Amino acid sequence: MTRPVLSPAISLPAPAAVLELLKPITWFPPMWAVGCGAVSSGVAAQGHWLLVAVGIALAGPLVCAMSQAVNDWFDRHVDAINEPNRPIPSGRIPGRWGLYIAVGWTALSLLVAAALGPWVFWAGVFGSALAWAYSAPPLRLKQNGWWGNAACGICYEGLAWVTGAAVMTGGALPEWRILLLAGFYSAGAHGIMTLNDFKAIEGDRKMGINSLPVSLGVQGAAQAACWIMAVPQAIVVALLVTWGAPWHAAAVIALMVAQAALMRHFLASPIERALLYSGFGVPLFVTGMMVSAFALRGLGAEVVAL
Repeated sequence: MTRPVLSPAISLPAPAAVLELLKPITWFPPMWAVGCGAVSSGVAAQGHWLLVAVGIALAGPLVCAMSQAVNDWFDRHVDAINEPNRPIPSGRIPGRWGLYIAVGWTALSLLVAAALGPWVFWAGVFGSALAWAYSAPPLRLKQNGWWGNAACGICYEGLAWVTGAAVMTGGALPEWRILLLAGFYSAGAHGIMTLNDFKAIEGDRKMGINSLPVSLGVQGAAQAACWIMAVPQAIVVALLVTWGAPWHAAAVIALMVAQAALMRHFLASPIERALLYSGFGVPLFVTGMMVSAFALRGLGAEVVAL
C-alpha cells in the first residue's frame, strides 16, 4: 500500500522577525504628529483618550509599520546585496510572507481608519496609497528624491496631523488653520527625509535611485534640505503672528535659531554630520510643531463638521 505524501510544513516567520520588519523605531514621527493634531483641534482630552490612543496606533504601528513592510518587500533584491541580514533577504521572513504582511497590515490599517470617521478613513487611504507608490513599481517614487521625500513628508507629518485633529472631533474635517499648519510641516519634513539619504549615496547611485544627494550633489542637497526645513517654519511664524499668537511665534523662532546653528555645522561636512543633525536638529523641528499646535489650541480652533 502506497503511503500518502505529506505536504511540507508551512514555514511561518517568527514574531521577532515580523517586529523587526515593521521597524518600531520609525513610528515616532507620525505618532508625534497625531499628538500635534489632537492638541491643535482645541478639543479637551477628557473623554477622548481612547480615540487618541487608537489614532496614534493607526499612524505608527499600523500605517507607518505597513509602509516599512512594503518597502522591504520591494527592496528585497537590493537588500540581499547591501543588507543581507534584514528579515526578508536573510530568510527569517520566508517565501512571500513579506508581501502577505504588507497587504494584511494595509487592510487592517484601513479597517481601523474607517472606524475613526470618514476623514480619518480617507487620510488612511491616501497614506496607504502613497506608501505603496513610494516603493512599488511602476511608480516607485523613492527613485526620485523630490517625489519620494514629498510622499514620506505627507504621510509622516501632514496626514498624521489631520488624523489626530479628526479623531478628536468625531471624524469631522479639521479647521483650515489646522490643515495649513499640517501642510507646511509636511513640506518641512521633506528636508528631514533628505538627511536620511546621505548615508546611502554610493548605493543609490549604483541602483539608479536619484536621491537629492545623488542628483544635486552632496553640498547642493545639504543646502536644499536646510532651506526646505527652514522656509515652512518661517511661514508658520508669520502665520502665528497674524493669528494673534506672538509668544508661540517667538518660541518657534528660538527653535529655528538653534536649528540654524546646527545647520551651519552640518553644512561644513554633510555626509559625516547628517546623522548628528538628525539627532539634534530634527527634535527642535518637531518641538516647533507641538508649539504651533498649542498656539492653535489657545486660539480656540474650531472644526467644520461635514
